[in-house]
Order: sequence, then structure tokens, then C-alpha cells
Amino acid sequence: MEGNASPRGNHAVMGILIALGLVLGGWILGAEIKQTRLGDRYVSVKGLSERTVKSDLAIWTLGYKEAGDDLGPLYSKSESNKKTIVDFLTKQGVQESEIDTGMIQVTDTQANEWGGANRAPKRYIVQQLITVRTPRVDVVAAAAQKTIQLLQAGIVLTTGTRGEGSGVIYKFNGLNSIKPDMITEATRNARASADRFASDSGSKVGAIRSANQGVFSILSANAGGASDEGGGEMFSADTSITKTVRVVSSIDYYLEN
Repeated sequence: MEGNASPRGNHAVMGILIALGLVLGGWILGAEIKQTRLGDRYVSVKGLSERTVKSDLAIWTLGYKEAGDDLGPLYSKSESNKKTIVDFLTKQGVQESEIDTGMIQVTDTQANEWGGANRAPKRYIVQQLITVRTPRVDVVAAAAQKTIQLLQAGIVLTTGTRGEGSGVIYKFNGLNSIKPDMITEATRNARASADRFASDSGSKVGAIRSANQGVFSILSANAGGASDEGGGEMFSADTSITKTVRVVSSIDYYLEN
């Protein structure tokens, strides 16, 4: 009798373990299915934040050139032009420490023996760039309106020696100081959009599923919109002192019953 009791006991224990395993497996499977269904319920929203800012750096490039066949007089004329431009800038309130006169570039148009009939009418071209860099953007903006005085002095501003055009570029370098507040505002606006959607659908907004900070754009104040996708920073330097800083954050929120 004792020899037959042991196998029946083992079978009973095994049956109980199998039953427990089935129950536990079913519970786990049910929990996973429930979690999957909950994970499929989310809303994607975007939050916008904008700031109107004033540029904090002006870069003004003034290029000029002279052409001739004798380097001596050309160099003297170039030096005279440089002095006239620097004097003009200082009279307009630009400080000498903000002026970079650069290097003179001399081009010999007849240096190539194969020039033939297409040779330039003048052998030498002397060019120079004068660059102003200053945070006092209003001073530069006012001075740039008076360049007619240089033309009256016989100086024609041209494209620079390295391709830069004569003109003013304004930049805004204070992005880091306003970035945290703008991200907070964009996130708050995104959450408000999610709350409205959830209210209309009879749900509640849960935790964040995923988030993308968005692209920071620095544009002229009257420029159109830029791409909102991505996670980097985009800068557009132009001739406008007033600029618009813009960021659009994309956030996915889980929805709860």
C-alpha cells in the first residue's frame, strides 16, 4: 500500500503546480494585453513658444577696390580710402577698437601668360575689407544710413575680397538666456492642448510617452515660419535688428480612462 501511495501523491502535487502555472501564466498574459492596449492610447501634441528680441551684435563689412597699372599710386589711394572710411566710422560713433581694417589684397591681372586679347584693361587691382563688430547695434544702424557720404568722397563700396558684400548683418547671441523659459512655455502649451483633446474624448492625460524639444529658430521679425521638426538649433542672420525666436516642442502623452 505504501509503495502505491507515493506516485499518486506526486501526481497530485504535479497537477497543482501545473494548475498554478496556468493561472499565473494567464494573469501575466492578461496584464501584458492590458498594458499593450493602454500603451496604444496616446495623443501627439505640439506646443509653441515665441519671443521678440533685439539683436545684440552688428557686423558691418565695407569693401572697396582700386585698379591701375602702377602699384605705388594704387597703394597710396587705397590707404587714403581706408583713412576716409575709418574717419567716417569714428565720426558716426564707432569706436576704433570695434574696427578691423584687414589686409590689402593685390591682384596682378597679367600674371598669367595666356591672357592674350582678354587681358584686363588695368594690370593691378588693390582690394581691402574694413569690418565693424560691435554690440552697439543702434550706432551701426544709424551710420549705415549715411554711407552716401563715402560715395560723395569718391569711394564706391563693393563686394569684399573674400566674397562678402558691403552691408550689415545683425545677430542675436542671447539664446541660452531665454531657452529654458521658452521650453517650459512650449511644454505647458502642449499639455494644455493634450488636456483639451482628452476632455473632448472623455479621457485624462497621463504620463509623457515621448518628447522632442524641437528646433530653435532665430528669424527676422517679419519672416515666415520655419521647420518645426528635429532637435537642433537653426539660425538665420539677416539685416533685421528685431528678430523672432521660435521653438515648437512635440510631445506624446498617454491617455487614461
